[in-house]
Amino acid sequence: MIKTIGRYAAAAILGLTAGHATAVQAAYPDKAVRIIVPYTPGGFNDTMARLFSKKLQEALGQPFIVENKPGAGTIVGTEQGARAAPDGYTLTVVGFPLVANTFLYQKLPYDGQRDFSPIIVGAQTPNFLVVKADSPIQTLADFVKRAQQKPGQMNYATAGIGTSNHLTMAYFEEVAKISTMHVPYKGSSQMVTALLGGEVDVMFDNAPSALPQMKAGKERALAVTSNNRSPLAPDIPTVAEQGYPGFGVSVWYGLAAPAGTPAPIVERLNEVLNQALKSPEIQKIFADQGVEPVGGSVQSFHDFYAQQLKTWGAVIERAGIKAE
Repeated sequence: MIKTIGRYAAAAILGLTAGHATAVQAAYPDKAVRIIVPYTPGGFNDTMARLFSKKLQEALGQPFIVENKPGAGTIVGTEQGARAAPDGYTLTVVGFPLVANTFLYQKLPYDGQRDFSPIIVGAQTPNFLVVKADSPIQTLADFVKRAQQKPGQMNYATAGIGTSNHLTMAYFEEVAKISTMHVPYKGSSQMVTALLGGEVDVMFDNAPSALPQMKAGKERALAVTSNNRSPLAPDIPTVAEQGYPGFGVSVWYGLAAPAGTPAPIVERLNEVLNQALKSPEIQKIFADQGVEPVGGSVQSFHDFYAQQLKTWGAVIERAGIKAE
């Protein structure tokens, strides 16, 4: 008899839980939702947030308002997102810095893994290893050979310490067993100007920045860091296929909620955004900006994030990189 009562009680509890979850999902949202973008307006992070805002508003019937909160290498806006109430009414654009900052700073006002509930990886883009169009460096093998012959003398530009350009080269130095000189600049535009002006030899640059320069004939790509050749530039061989199997780097862009946000809300947002990523409008805008839609389940984002922590934590630790 006790076992029978226990079974009925368990069934009742499960029924109540399922009913509550359904009610939460059905009621959400009943007011405006804000999307924090820890970047200045104009970049792809901002573009993705505004596209997502439009699609979420169309599907869910409430305003999704984008708020740009830049500062301190994304830390300012990300902290606000992490500290928001876990009710689904504050979402945050996250990406590569959420992983990198975990290891670059001795102390952060949030924990990237503990304080967020991942919703979806919206997009990704590779880095291209580029040189000035008239550079004597013709191939990836040529670059490696020259770097081996002159350890620490060949230099490369980045948009700053701990950026994807910097960490990608640190990773490549490790696998290729070379040593080069890091020249950090204050942002992507200064980095590009330095390369085109002949101040540096090479650099890894994100596709949205590199592709226009490549198409204009100002830069020449030696390799792309994606696992497979990029549809954005299918003639450029990957780093992996040029003798470094397993080497793969993508800069990614996602959306997260504060930890503790009800799972039905997170799943609902994931569902809407997966549908949005299939729309011709978003696919065209992404392609025009040099990025590829990703999508996938909430669990796939969890798994991807764990893998990113493992990869970049090891690279940063072995290279001894710290934020200034």
